Amino acid sequence: MKTAIILLVVIVLCNCETSHNVEKAFEDAGIVPDSLSIAPTKAVNVSYPSGATVNFGNVLTPTQVKEKSTVKWNAEKDAYYSVLMVDPDAPSRQNPKNREFRHWLVVNIPGNKVEEGDEVIEFIGSGTPHRTGLHRYIYLVYKQPDGFINHAEPRSSNRSAANRAKTSVSEFAQKYSFGNPEFGNFYEAQYDEYVDELHAQLQG
Repeated sequence: MKTAIILLVVIVLCNCETSHNVEKAFEDAGIVPDSLSIAPTKAVNVSYPSGATVNFGNVLTPTQVKEKSTVKWNAEKDAYYSVLMVDPDAPSRQNPKNREFRHWLVVNIPGNKVEEGDEVIEFIGSGTPHRTGLHRYIYLVYKQPDGFINHAEPRSSNRSAANRAKTSVSEFAQKYSFGNPEFGNFYEAQYDEYVDELHAQLQG
C-alpha cells in the first residue's frame, strides 16, 4: 500500500512538471500571445516518415517534414478531437500579414485515429519563403466537448493555397466552443530547396 502511494505521488509530480514545461515552451517561443492566449498543458507526439520528430522548438528542414506527419496523444474514450497545424509567421515573423497559415486541419477525429477524421485542409509541409528566417510551425489538438460537429470550414487540397492564409486558431476554437487546446507541440524551419517544389505544387 505504501509503495502504491509513493508511486502515485511520483506520477502526479511528473504530470505537473510536464504540464509546466509544455506551457513554458509555448510562452518562451512567443506563441503565447502571438497565436494563443493560453498554452496547451500536454504534449502531442509528432513524427514524420523521414524519422524527424517535433520537440518544442527544435529546428527541422522542410525536406524532413514534407510528408504527412503521424500525430498521437492520450485521447479520452469516445471523445472527438480536431488537429490544427499552422504557421503564425507567414510570410515572415517580422511581417506576419498572413497569420496564421493553415498547413493542416482535421476535425471529427474519433479518439486519436487521425486517419478516420475529416481532413478539411489537406496536409502540406513547411514552405518557408527564401530569406525569411525561421518560422514556427505549431501543432494543436482540441477536444470537441460536444462530440461530433457539423461544420462549414472551407476546404483546400494539398495542391492549393486557397483557404489557408489569414486564419486564426483562436477564432476557430471559439466558433465551435472548443475552449483551449489540450495538447500541443511545435518546431521551427527555414528555407531549403524543397520549398520551391512545394510552392510549385500549390499552384495547382
